[in-house]
Amino acid sequence: MISVLKFIFRVLGCACVAIAIVAGISDASTSIARSEISLMPLGQVWFTHSPDTLNLVQAAIQRHVHPGLWDPGIQTVLTWPVWAVFAPLGLLLLWMGAKRSRQRPSFA
Repeated sequence: MISVLKFIFRVLGCACVAIAIVAGISDASTSIARSEISLMPLGQVWFTHSPDTLNLVQAAIQRHVHPGLWDPGIQTVLTWPVWAVFAPLGLLLLWMGAKRSRQRPSFA
């Protein structure tokens, strides 16, 4: 069971890192084209692609988790660039899913 969970963490971690890389390249190319730094916030990307799910998640968190969690916490994360959210998340998932090598005790 643990190996399956670690595999899922590795797959999700790779997907998050891939999203971060694509978002970083997109931000870099947009910045070069505009000759100014242009970073796409996560909230804007989410709202552009699926505004209904963004509103659903907001309502669910405010009603079922805690209303104060959305306003200062999650809204702040939604203003961060996409790559700045997904890169650390992906690295954390990859670390959690990493295969650990067992060290045998040495009796030398």
